[in-house]
Amino acid sequence: MSLHDDAVLVLRQRGEDTGRVPGGEQDELRRTYLDHLAAHPDGMWKACEAGHLTASALVVDPERGRVLLTLHRKLRMWLQMGGHCEPQDATLEAAALREATEESGITGLSLLPGGPVRLDRHPIPAPCHWHLDVQYAAAAPAGAAERISDESLDLRWFTYDEVADVADTSVVRLVEGTRARLAAGR
Repeated sequence: MSLHDDAVLVLRQRGEDTGRVPGGEQDELRRTYLDHLAAHPDGMWKACEAGHLTASALVVDPERGRVLLTLHRKLRMWLQMGGHCEPQDATLEAAALREATEESGITGLSLLPGGPVRLDRHPIPAPCHWHLDVQYAAAAPAGAAERISDESLDLRWFTYDEVADVADTSVVRLVEGTRARLAAGR
């Protein structure tokens, strides 16, 4: 199965998840992502100028009630770990986990069960125009030590309540979705 096929499967399964409310903003985004992939066989790759899917993961330490954010070198914003899919990524989950590991420096991360936590579509500068981000959450192992990558200016742990003071609404919503997932135990 190609990465493109995996993305379509993940997005279709997300629509079949009975725990989600159909017709909401997330369902509309899911349909937008599926339409994009149907129209663009190269829609997983950075070279797709109409936009492309990306994969990210919020690194979370549930025991301490905190998340690890990166101060993105180019955007100069506090964000979750994530980025472009690569040819070696077999699945969206693998891409999100690879990005989170590379950007956090933490080995032994594990994605929370239940698939993506959220979807987020945001504009980017030309020549591409959109990132269609598939957002996961990854639990850090006990005693994890982060390490700043070349893509970051800084890495910092923030309590759940501190995130709204440093990050945009996309990250805040991802934290909220992750906390709900953790509370539900799924």
